[in-house]
Amino acid sequence: MKKVISLVSILVVAVFSTACINNLAVQDLNNKAKAYADKRDYTQAIERLKSSIDLDPSVFETHYNLAIVYTQAEDYINAVEEYKKVIEMKPNNADSYYSLATAENNLAVDMEQGRVRMNEDDSLYSPKPEDINFDEKLKLSDKENHLIEELYNSAIENYQKYLELNPNAKDKADVEAQIEKISGRNDKIEE
Repeated sequence: MKKVISLVSILVVAVFSTACINNLAVQDLNNKAKAYADKRDYTQAIERLKSSIDLDPSVFETHYNLAIVYTQAEDYINAVEEYKKVIEMKPNNADSYYSLATAENNLAVDMEQGRVRMNEDDSLYSPKPEDINFDEKLKLSDKENHLIEELYNSAIENYQKYLELNPNAKDKADVEAQIEKISGRNDKIEE
């Protein structure tokens, strides 16, 4: 019986120690990511945050920080996906909806301007800047136009969800103005 208790004790200590080491490693990676992001070295910040998620995918803050860094890097394709994960983890976090709406809106604008395109398999990619001809009228596919509309509509819904969860938001007028701007854009297209 003493051996069983001893083995269980060792196992508990080992699990607790591993959890503590992982938490310290996650925190260290997150701190390093913040330092890189502060220097605008988004590639290094993203790598640190991804490594942190590999160690412990359950840490909300790491996912949220990764989404923010993607947004700062203007990688709205990945930002949108990461904000969706963040919302799954904490569906009542108002700021996540605001951030997702902003990323969706920016992704739609990038698609309209040709900075993001759609592959045959419907995946999105960012063409190299030298491959974008801003002098030539961009021809979007029906699928691209449809996705742009979905992104704008989803942005409106997510801004509204932000206001629903945060009815006394200090930026309420700005968010309502953004909703109006997107809605007005949608109205022009339908005419």
